[in-house]
Amino acid sequence: MHRYLLHNGKIHDAGEKLLTAGQVGLLNGWGVFSTLQVRGGALFAFNRHWARMNRDAALVHVPMPPDPDEIHSQLLELVQVNAAFDATLRVVIVRNRGGMWEGPNLARDWDVLAFTTDLKDWGNSLRLAVAPQARHSGCRFAGAKILAWAANLALLEEAQTRGYDEVILLNDKQQVSECTSANIFVASGDRVWTPPLSSGCLPGVTRELLLRDVSVPDISIGERELTLKDLEQADAVFVTSSTRNLLPVAEIEGLEVRQSETVYRRLWQAFQDYLEDYIRKADKRAPGAPKDL
Repeated sequence: MHRYLLHNGKIHDAGEKLLTAGQVGLLNGWGVFSTLQVRGGALFAFNRHWARMNRDAALVHVPMPPDPDEIHSQLLELVQVNAAFDATLRVVIVRNRGGMWEGPNLARDWDVLAFTTDLKDWGNSLRLAVAPQARHSGCRFAGAKILAWAANLALLEEAQTRGYDEVILLNDKQQVSECTSANIFVASGDRVWTPPLSSGCLPGVTRELLLRDVSVPDISIGERELTLKDLEQADAVFVTSSTRNLLPVAEIEGLEVRQSETVYRRLWQAFQDYLEDYIRKADKRAPGAPKDL
């Protein structure tokens, strides 16, 4: 984490004591968050991230700040202060009130926190473990990005202790759902598939961009139920996230996977072009950001 953070519209040193145990969202994981990519001082796909946070907040009854433009400006101020013009940014909304453990003298219904950190080098490919019964496809809260994230962190830590980078989460139907912090895609010929939201996966922003906005001639991208056998039979497997963009999979626990890069490379380039065009056209950037990517 960089030196400064944002807390309720003000910039603070990251070592300051700003939170209290009586904020019920802190003790119960009652809040929502999103992780954004900062490029050239601009917040990539901010509106899509904010829209998803609002959907998830409504689902789990977390009050949200009413003015996204104000939050956007505050996040750009944080980027400026940390000189985090090419970085990763996390924004969190914590619910403060509700239940018998609500603390006294709370001034607001929510707290807004945001942090930046350096971009992570994810390497050239990923090795994936497999975790069965890790998503409940029929749960009404499946796919919500909420602060109660410990199960994902535990599964990831277990996979990493066994030498893997990430873990594929299977649902209650033994279908592929997602990874702990990434969506998963397969390429077969000129068709590219990702599990539907009914699998229990999170509607990632990069996933949404590939499905709706990023187009490549002669390549079709859609949703389909997938099994481990489908991953093994595919020409290539790759994951997507706001921190990884697109990253190929080199190994999956217990499977023999192929690594044809033909379709993947075209999609990767198309996404890079989309991202760079978005940043070039961004009308709001952190002051002091370089003009060129």
